[in-house]
Amino acid sequence: MRRVQYLAATLLLAACSGPAEQEPVENTLSADPVVAEDEEVNLDIWLERLEVGSRELYSARDEVLASVDLAEGDIVADIGAGTGLYSLLFADAVGSSGHVYAVDIEPLFLDLINRRAEDLGLYNITAVLGRQNDVSLPVQSVDVVFVADTYHYFENREEIMRTVMNALKPGGSLIIVDYDIIPDAVRPQDKSHIRFGKAGVIAELEYIGFEIGTDVTVEGLSENYFVRFRKR
Repeated sequence: MRRVQYLAATLLLAACSGPAEQEPVENTLSADPVVAEDEEVNLDIWLERLEVGSRELYSARDEVLASVDLAEGDIVADIGAGTGLYSLLFADAVGSSGHVYAVDIEPLFLDLINRRAEDLGLYNITAVLGRQNDVSLPVQSVDVVFVADTYHYFENREEIMRTVMNALKPGGSLIIVDYDIIPDAVRPQDKSHIRFGKAGVIAELEYIGFEIGTDVTVEGLSENYFVRFRKR
């Protein structure tokens, strides 16, 4: 269980190349999720832990969605999609002319997203199995990349975010939502592994070449920051 939780939260991407006209990626899932024999996973438990258990990101989901400011027809990549909370919201927001790539490295969660999408009648979601050294998305294929509660897990953030930049169309948006570190504030135990906050993320992404956008305040978020960047 611990390994699955770690995998679900840590999507490792790497550089990709190819022509902009590359065909859309296909759904990489098999019919059944791949889970080690010694891991008995109850999907209801994971929904509780990764959605309701995320507190702000669950309770403020409508406000976050509004701040992402999607338009009908947009193509969105939800990086570290987990149980698909935001992927499903995005799919409804972009409509049948838009598309959502729900990216995660745990097939269990991708299978869950497929099932939830089918139950809701959403057929504009592609579950993408992310792999180390493979972003699994075509170059210049998405309008918006959304990374929630995942960025601080990346081990090689510069390499990964350069890959994300490659996947974005020119002028596309990158949105980071993550836990902020307040000086002198006591962090809960489950956040003790986080080593940098909003200021560090902005510095890293500006160094890579992203352009910081207008500061966004999202009602309902107090522990987490919401930052929008743009691909020049």
